[in-house]
Amino acid sequence: MLKFRPIQLFANLLLGLLLVGCAGPKPSDYANEKPKLDLKTYFNGTIDAWGIFQDRNGKIVKRFTVVMKCSWDGNVGTLDEDFTYSDGTTQKRVWTIVKNGDTFTGTASDVVGQANGITSGNTLNWVYTLNLPVNGTIYEVRFDDWMYLMDDTTMLNRAVMSKFGFKLGEVLLSFKKRQ
Repeated sequence: MLKFRPIQLFANLLLGLLLVGCAGPKPSDYANEKPKLDLKTYFNGTIDAWGIFQDRNGKIVKRFTVVMKCSWDGNVGTLDEDFTYSDGTTQKRVWTIVKNGDTFTGTASDVVGQANGITSGNTLNWVYTLNLPVNGTIYEVRFDDWMYLMDDTTMLNRAVMSKFGFKLGEVLLSFKKRQ
């Protein structure tokens, strides 16, 4: 007869959840996807974006647009982003991106430390911690950002926001490069 052992059951459940939490896509999963993403080519010029933020329950709590002015000097890029939110508020973020082969580092005034990214095929995975203001308090929130080049002018972006490993919500964006 099997004995019920609550502590062992709990430990096995916790271990299973931790293992599932570690699983996920890797940039190399997209190595053969086309068109190939060249960050210096795509993020050069003016890009318009439309986005939403969904909370952990899927409710849309913010809508926004972004105008990005992008340029490169050798392997150092500047992405100057102007956000306009549906409530009329605005925000500016200026990224400095450094390209080193298929890897990238980035800094911005509200990014803690530096962002780290890697391209593979049509995909960029960008991971960073952002100082996020919410109701007068600043929270350090982790972003796991995935961008997928669809064609020469269109890119889709999905970023999962988390704190202490718990999902807070998602940001979905559609980018359109001006011709």
